[in-house]
Amino acid sequence: MIETVKLGGRLKWYNVQSPTEEDFEYLLNTFHFHPLDIEDCKQSNQRPKIDIYDDYYFIILHFPKFDRHNKFIKPREVKIFWAEEYIITVGKTHIAIENLFKEAKEQEERGEDFEIATSDALLYTMFERLMTDSIFVMRKIGLELDLLNRDLFTINPQKIIERLSVTRKNIILLNTMFKPQLKVFNKFESGAIKGFADNMEDYWGNILDYSNKIWDMTEDYAELIEGLSVTFDSAQTNKTNEIMKILTLISSIILPLTFITSLYGMNVMLPLQHNPWAFWILMGLMFAMAAILVIYFRKKKWM
Repeated sequence: MIETVKLGGRLKWYNVQSPTEEDFEYLLNTFHFHPLDIEDCKQSNQRPKIDIYDDYYFIILHFPKFDRHNKFIKPREVKIFWAEEYIITVGKTHIAIENLFKEAKEQEERGEDFEIATSDALLYTMFERLMTDSIFVMRKIGLELDLLNRDLFTINPQKIIERLSVTRKNIILLNTMFKPQLKVFNKFESGAIKGFADNMEDYWGNILDYSNKIWDMTEDYAELIEGLSVTFDSAQTNKTNEIMKILTLISSIILPLTFITSLYGMNVMLPLQHNPWAFWILMGLMFAMAAILVIYFRKKKWM
């Protein structure tokens, strides 16, 4: 289904959610887009890019969104045809784009003029909304890292491992999402993308600043999660070593006592076997041996 909003005098925004083959045929025949761009619209998980043509641009970008459980980040693909007199968004896009289109639609229905009159300004507004939402997602990741740093040694290690794994997965996804997009936004700021309106360089530079900020946050979070993981692994390894040390010391103390009890369990002639005090003598001997070993281990600072 193709929804349309008219902005200003000539600018139109076409929003094509859940496009059908008829919708793709309409786009191909009406706007004469390159067939490869239509093929890209039919497929998902495309690499971020911007294709430059004489009368339009085709843009594919990815932006993060949490799933319904607010746990895992899911990439949302944004596909945009950008020309002087129209912008077309194709497919199930990001919630920020959907909300912006909804606002424009409601204003049109009320007969109010939308404050955006050029396709460049509309595209900039889309980018700004997407970047702002992405920074909100990044800050939630940062908050989770702060909580992990606080709870690293205070709660169930199994829960810490799960939270570390989930956060690391989200950061890796953010890394793979934003790194290739830096080149795309650099093209806007450098002037490789001319656009259709004048004096947009500062605005594109602002979008690049957003992108660089998000990328810097991603790199910082990647280093932080790696440090927390190493610290947690070291603490768990040290804890395991301490447990093994205690068990080894206990085994070392019990070993000679086990030898004595096994020896006197044999059906052979042994010293003191006819002595009525033999049991207490052996018990005293074993306690003395255990005490000597404990004193020795403490002197060596093994306990």
